[in-house]
Amino acid sequence: MNPWQKWILNALTLVVALGTAGLGWWQLGRAHQKEAHQASLDIAGTLPILSATDLQALKDPLSVLARRAQLTGQWLAEKTVYLENRTMGGRPGFYVLTPLRLPDSAGVILVQRGWIPRAAQDRTALAPIETPPGLCEVSGRIARSPSKLLELGAAPAGAIRHNVDIPGLETEWQLPLLSAVLIQEGARSEGLLRDWPQVASTAGKNYGYAFQWWALCALTIVLNVWFQISSFRRRRQPR
Repeated sequence: MNPWQKWILNALTLVVALGTAGLGWWQLGRAHQKEAHQASLDIAGTLPILSATDLQALKDPLSVLARRAQLTGQWLAEKTVYLENRTMGGRPGFYVLTPLRLPDSAGVILVQRGWIPRAAQDRTALAPIETPPGLCEVSGRIARSPSKLLELGAAPAGAIRHNVDIPGLETEWQLPLLSAVLIQEGARSEGLLRDWPQVASTAGKNYGYAFQWWALCALTIVLNVWFQISSFRRRRQPR
Protein backbone atom coordinates (compact mmCIF):
# COMPACT_ATOMS: atom_id res chain seq x y z
CA MET A 1 0.00 0.00 0.00
CA ASN A 2 1.52 3.31 -1.07
CA PRO A 3 1.33 6.42 1.19
CA TRP A 4 -1.59 7.90 -0.78
CA GLN A 5 -3.67 4.77 -0.41
CA LYS A 6 -2.88 4.64 3.29
CA TRP A 7 -3.88 8.29 3.73
CA ILE A 8 -7.17 7.76 1.88
CA LEU A 9 -7.95 4.65 3.95
CA ASN A 10 -7.27 6.49 7.21
CA ALA A 11 -9.38 9.45 6.12
CA LEU A 12 -12.32 7.24 5.21
CA THR A 13 -11.98 5.37 8.48
CA LEU A 14 -11.99 8.64 10.41
CA VAL A 15 -15.09 9.91 8.59
CA VAL A 16 -17.02 6.67 9.14
CA ALA A 17 -15.90 6.38 12.78
CA LEU A 18 -16.87 9.95 13.61
CA GLY A 19 -20.18 9.63 11.77
CA THR A 20 -21.22 6.38 13.44
CA ALA A 21 -20.06 7.56 16.88
CA GLY A 22 -22.06 10.77 16.43
CA LEU A 23 -25.17 8.84 15.45
CA GLY A 24 -24.74 6.66 18.52
CA TRP A 25 -24.58 9.70 20.80
CA TRP A 26 -27.63 11.18 19.05
CA GLN A 27 -29.62 7.99 19.67
CA LEU A 28 -28.51 8.05 23.31
CA GLY A 29 -29.76 11.62 23.61
CA ARG A 30 -33.10 10.64 22.10
CA ALA A 31 -33.40 7.83 24.65
CA HIS A 32 -32.79 10.26 27.51
CA GLN A 33 -35.38 12.68 26.08
CA LYS A 34 -37.99 9.93 25.87
CA GLU A 35 -37.27 8.79 29.41
CA ALA A 36 -37.63 12.34 30.69
CA HIS A 37 -40.89 12.75 28.77
CA GLN A 38 -42.26 9.47 30.14
CA ALA A 39 -41.28 10.51 33.66
CA SER A 40 -43.19 13.79 33.26
CA LEU A 41 -46.26 11.88 32.03
CA ASP A 42 -46.06 9.49 34.98
CA ILE A 43 -45.87 12.41 37.41
CA ALA A 44 -48.78 14.18 35.68
CA GLY A 45 -50.97 11.13 36.22
CA THR A 46 -50.50 11.40 39.99
CA LEU A 47 -51.44 15.08 40.29
CA PRO A 48 -54.87 16.27 41.52
CA ILE A 49 -57.80 15.85 39.13
CA LEU A 50 -58.59 18.97 37.10
CA SER A 51 -62.04 20.53 36.98
CA ALA A 52 -63.56 22.55 34.15
CA THR A 53 -62.70 25.74 36.07
CA ASP A 54 -59.06 24.65 36.43
CA LEU A 55 -58.82 23.82 32.75
CA GLN A 56 -60.28 27.09 31.51
CA ALA A 57 -58.04 29.11 33.81
CA LEU A 58 -54.96 27.81 31.99
CA LYS A 59 -53.39 29.89 29.25
CA ASP A 60 -52.44 26.72 27.43
CA PRO A 61 -54.32 23.49 28.23
CA LEU A 62 -51.58 21.57 26.44
CA SER A 63 -49.34 22.39 29.41
CA VAL A 64 -51.22 19.79 31.46
CA LEU A 65 -50.94 16.82 29.09
CA ALA A 66 -51.67 13.45 30.75
CA ARG A 67 -53.37 15.14 33.71
CA ARG A 68 -56.64 13.56 34.72
CA ALA A 69 -59.76 15.70 34.52
CA GLN A 70 -63.38 15.37 35.58
CA LEU A 71 -65.57 17.74 33.61
CA THR A 72 -69.24 18.61 33.67
CA GLY A 73 -70.84 19.89 30.50
CA GLN A 74 -73.36 19.39 27.75
CA TRP A 75 -72.72 17.35 24.62
CA LEU A 76 -73.06 19.09 21.26
CA ALA A 77 -74.24 15.87 19.67
CA GLU A 78 -74.86 17.34 16.21
CA LYS A 79 -71.10 18.05 15.92
CA THR A 80 -70.03 14.43 16.48
CA VAL A 81 -67.32 13.24 14.07
CA TYR A 82 -65.99 9.76 13.34
CA LEU A 83 -62.31 9.19 12.56
CA GLU A 84 -62.03 6.20 10.24
CA ASN A 85 -59.27 3.60 10.00
CA ARG A 86 -58.69 3.58 13.77
CA THR A 87 -58.12 0.21 15.37
CA MET A 88 -58.79 -1.20 18.81
CA GLY A 89 -57.83 -4.71 19.76
CA GLY A 90 -56.71 -5.29 16.16
CA ARG A 91 -60.16 -4.51 14.75
CA PRO A 92 -60.81 -1.62 12.31
CA GLY A 93 -63.29 1.03 13.27
CA PHE A 94 -63.83 4.65 14.21
CA TYR A 95 -62.83 6.98 17.01
CA VAL A 96 -65.89 8.95 18.08
CA LEU A 97 -65.34 12.60 19.02
CA THR A 98 -67.97 15.00 20.33
CA PRO A 99 -67.49 18.56 21.63
CA LEU A 100 -68.54 19.20 25.24
CA ARG A 101 -69.71 22.69 26.18
CA LEU A 102 -68.45 23.52 29.64
CA PRO A 103 -70.87 25.19 32.07
CA ASP A 104 -70.90 28.89 33.00
CA SER A 105 -68.66 29.79 30.07
CA ALA A 106 -68.34 29.73 26.32
CA GLY A 107 -65.53 27.16 26.54
CA VAL A 108 -65.82 23.93 24.56
CA ILE A 109 -63.51 20.91 24.68
CA LEU A 110 -63.37 18.11 22.14
CA VAL A 111 -63.81 14.71 23.80
CA GLN A 112 -62.50 11.48 22.30
CA ARG A 113 -65.39 9.47 23.68
CA GLY A 114 -64.56 5.96 22.52
CA TRP A 115 -64.40 3.54 19.61
CA ILE A 116 -66.96 1.70 17.50
CA PRO A 117 -66.30 -1.15 15.01
CA ARG A 118 -66.58 -0.72 11.25
CA ALA A 119 -69.24 -2.66 9.41
CA ALA A 120 -67.79 -5.43 7.24
CA GLN A 121 -69.92 -4.68 4.17
CA ASP A 122 -70.28 -0.89 4.32
CA ARG A 123 -67.50 1.23 5.79
CA THR A 124 -69.81 4.23 5.99
CA ALA A 125 -72.35 2.40 8.18
CA LEU A 126 -72.01 3.67 11.74
CA ALA A 127 -72.92 1.62 14.79
CA PRO A 128 -75.45 3.40 17.00
CA ILE A 129 -74.19 5.32 20.02
CA GLU A 130 -75.96 7.15 22.80
CA THR A 131 -75.34 10.81 23.58
CA PRO A 132 -77.09 11.77 26.82
CA PRO A 133 -78.89 15.13 26.80
CA GLY A 134 -78.45 17.76 29.49
CA LEU A 135 -75.52 18.09 31.84
CA CYS A 136 -73.27 15.07 32.17
CA GLU A 137 -69.99 14.25 33.87
CA VAL A 138 -67.03 13.02 31.84
CA SER A 139 -63.73 11.71 33.22
CA GLY A 140 -60.50 11.16 31.35
CA ARG A 141 -57.05 12.52 30.64
CA ILE A 142 -55.86 15.57 28.76
CA ALA A 143 -54.14 14.88 25.44
CA ARG A 144 -53.33 16.37 22.07
CA SER A 145 -55.74 15.97 19.17
CA PRO A 146 -55.66 12.45 17.64
CA SER A 147 -52.57 11.66 15.57
CA LYS A 148 -53.04 12.13 11.86
CA LEU A 149 -53.08 9.29 9.37
CA LEU A 150 -51.94 9.46 5.77
CA GLU A 151 -54.72 10.78 3.56
CA LEU A 152 -55.00 9.31 0.06
CA GLY A 153 -57.19 11.56 -2.05
CA ALA A 154 -59.65 14.14 -0.84
CA ALA A 155 -60.79 14.03 2.76
CA PRO A 156 -64.35 12.76 3.13
CA ALA A 157 -66.99 15.31 3.98
CA GLY A 158 -69.56 15.02 6.72
CA ALA A 159 -69.34 13.12 9.98
CA ILE A 160 -66.77 10.54 8.79
CA ARG A 161 -63.27 11.98 8.47
CA HIS A 162 -59.68 10.88 7.96
CA ASN A 163 -58.25 13.39 10.42
CA VAL A 164 -59.21 16.42 12.48
CA ASP A 165 -57.34 19.36 13.91
CA ILE A 166 -58.51 21.81 16.56
CA PRO A 167 -58.05 25.07 14.57
CA GLY A 168 -59.87 23.59 11.57
CA LEU A 169 -62.83 22.45 13.67
CA GLU A 170 -62.90 25.76 15.50
CA THR A 171 -63.28 27.57 12.20
CA GLU A 172 -65.78 25.08 10.79
CA TRP A 173 -68.01 24.98 13.87
CA GLN A 174 -67.49 28.58 14.98
CA LEU A 175 -66.90 27.36 18.53
CA PRO A 176 -64.18 28.44 21.01
CA LEU A 177 -62.46 25.05 21.27
CA LEU A 178 -59.74 24.49 23.84
CA SER A 179 -56.40 23.49 22.34
CA ALA A 180 -56.39 20.13 24.15
CA VAL A 181 -58.61 17.06 23.89
CA LEU A 182 -60.09 14.97 26.69
CA ILE A 183 -59.72 11.23 26.16
CA GLN A 184 -62.66 9.71 28.00
CA GLU A 185 -61.82 6.71 30.12
CA GLY A 186 -63.85 4.04 31.85
CA ALA A 187 -65.84 0.93 31.09
CA ARG A 188 -67.82 0.40 27.92
CA SER A 189 -70.92 2.58 27.79
CA GLU A 190 -73.16 4.40 25.32
CA GLY A 191 -72.14 1.85 22.67
CA LEU A 192 -68.48 2.84 22.90
CA LEU A 193 -65.34 0.89 23.83
CA ARG A 194 -62.50 2.65 25.66
CA ASP A 195 -59.66 0.13 25.71
CA TRP A 196 -57.12 2.79 24.82
CA PRO A 197 -53.54 1.64 24.22
CA GLN A 198 -51.18 2.37 27.08
CA VAL A 199 -48.54 4.97 26.32
CA ALA A 200 -45.09 3.46 26.87
CA SER A 201 -41.61 4.82 26.35
CA THR A 202 -39.65 3.49 23.37
CA ALA A 203 -36.30 4.57 24.80
CA GLY A 204 -35.11 0.95 24.71
CA LYS A 205 -35.08 1.02 20.92
CA ASN A 206 -32.85 4.09 20.94
CA TYR A 207 -30.42 2.41 23.32
CA GLY A 208 -30.30 -0.52 20.91
CA TYR A 209 -29.66 1.75 17.93
CA ALA A 210 -26.92 3.57 19.86
CA PHE A 211 -25.17 0.27 20.61
CA GLN A 212 -25.37 -0.73 16.94
CA TRP A 213 -23.84 2.54 15.76
CA TRP A 214 -21.03 2.33 18.31
CA ALA A 215 -20.39 -1.30 17.39
CA LEU A 216 -20.07 -0.26 13.74
CA CYS A 217 -17.69 2.53 14.77
CA ALA A 218 -15.51 0.07 16.69
CA LEU A 219 -15.61 -2.44 13.82
CA THR A 220 -14.47 0.23 11.36
CA ILE A 221 -11.47 1.11 13.51
CA VAL A 222 -10.54 -2.53 14.18
CA LEU A 223 -10.71 -3.40 10.48
CA ASN A 224 -8.51 -0.44 9.59
CA VAL A 225 -5.89 -1.45 12.16
CA TRP A 226 -6.05 -5.11 11.10
CA PHE A 227 -5.70 -4.21 7.41
CA GLN A 228 -2.67 -1.99 8.03
CA ILE A 229 -0.96 -4.58 10.25
CA SER A 230 -1.57 -7.26 7.59
CA SER A 231 -0.19 -4.95 4.91
CA PHE A 232 2.91 -4.22 7.02
CA ARG A 233 3.54 -7.93 7.60
CA ARG A 234 3.26 -8.70 3.89
CA ARG A 235 5.86 -6.06 3.12
CA ARG A 236 8.20 -7.51 5.76
CA GLN A 237 8.03 -11.02 4.34
CA PRO A 238 11.07 -12.01 2.24
CA ARG A 239 10.39 -12.26 -1.48
